[in-house]
Amino acid sequence: MAYTPIPLPAHLPDRLTITLWDFTWYTRTGPGEPFEDLDRAFTEAVDRGYNTIRICAMPFLIFGSGLTGELELGPLGGEYGQGTRWYDVRHRTRIDPKAHLLQLLRAAQRHGVVVILSSWEYQQSSSFAGDRRWFDALMAVSPEERPTRLAESLADLCDLAEAEGLADVIAFVELHNEVQGGYLTEQLPGKENAVVELRERLEAGLSRFHERCPRIPATVNYARVPLDSFRGIPENIDVGVFHPYVYGVLDELVTGYGLRSTDGGFDEERARTDLMRPGAPAFDQWHPPAGEEWRQQATIVGKPEIYVHDWCDAEAWDRILYERYGAHRLAMLNTLTTWMSAAADLCAGRGIPPGLRRGLDRLHPPEHRLRRGPDRRGVLPARRPQQRRGRRLGHHRVLQRRTPPPDVERHGTAARVQRALPPPDSAQLTGRSALTSQTEIAAVRGRLNRSMGDSTVWPKQRMISPA
Repeated sequence: MAYTPIPLPAHLPDRLTITLWDFTWYTRTGPGEPFEDLDRAFTEAVDRGYNTIRICAMPFLIFGSGLTGELELGPLGGEYGQGTRWYDVRHRTRIDPKAHLLQLLRAAQRHGVVVILSSWEYQQSSSFAGDRRWFDALMAVSPEERPTRLAESLADLCDLAEAEGLADVIAFVELHNEVQGGYLTEQLPGKENAVVELRERLEAGLSRFHERCPRIPATVNYARVPLDSFRGIPENIDVGVFHPYVYGVLDELVTGYGLRSTDGGFDEERARTDLMRPGAPAFDQWHPPAGEEWRQQATIVGKPEIYVHDWCDAEAWDRILYERYGAHRLAMLNTLTTWMSAAADLCAGRGIPPGLRRGLDRLHPPEHRLRRGPDRRGVLPARRPQQRRGRRLGHHRVLQRRTPPPDVERHGTAARVQRALPPPDSAQLTGRSALTSQTEIAAVRGRLNRSMGDSTVWPKQRMISPA
């Protein structure tokens, strides 16, 4: 019997404009950091045109770990990670996780914002904790049972929200962020793509959540758009969520230097010559302080990548990307068009709303400037005036990107928000950029719009997109 998707709640806005606060909303609450004052963060998000936040809600920690009391949070130790986005937390802080979550949900309700509840716990959330108990509790769960345990925890969270009069704040639930990357994949057979081999585990978790919370939509989401393994996407998702990272030129750099290599393929000598500042220590000497090494295991971001980012010469990084970007531009646009078309078709076939979020590339050093430079206008268009965000979005223009959310730019954090292509008459895209013409942009936009079809394909459902 075919699965019948749960529709998005009727009270939601017709279009969700999403700012991604991930785990940053609880790791950066220190003096002068972006989430020191949640009401201020919500005010600034709403002023920018956003009506939805997406967070790591710490579900397993709060409802599944057995840990209680205050949680200490802070950096990875010493200078380790201080030059890397997401990880350059400045202060050690203490929170009561459940109370802090309720505080966030109440603030969202006051500001008319809805929340997508997710988890990064099997990727990196616990690496910021004061000790390793959270991480150990996560690892103690059998890999086969992890999605189901997350589902139970998220259902407990939704029950708590309802008891506190906050149920209307929940837009939908994701069992976990980018499920094919992280500790949810442990002990898979390894004979096929992780997306395919995860399906049974994820469907079990989604079924359990649906049993507990039959009126709340639930899903999982994927990095990239896994064209070669769509058969692995669970049948019982209620929203189709993909993060279309089109690495292109960045992938040339990351692969060429082995920044994400786990088998000794990191080219340290070449990286030190081409990418890093003078005075960098040897790779094998760069790690957290003694006793804190477990944090390297608690995050899925690899040691070479953190090492290079911590000691990166941002100008050298940008120079390489600028020099090579032209060779990748059209391939990046074509990949994005294909991914958008395929994701839209998958969602149309299942009768679920599509959500495509995050940027076309991913992890960069905090000080780099390429993503904000003129040569990216064909792929990442220039910022529109704040008052126009969230109002000039064609229903099918769902190309998305990242820009800094509330008060983040001066802190160099990596919390992200998503935005869409401007409409065809946007003054931001007149004339010819260094790499992409208005005609090319219009052609890509036309292909995307045609691939999305008419909104009536998804009756009484919504497109999920950025502002």
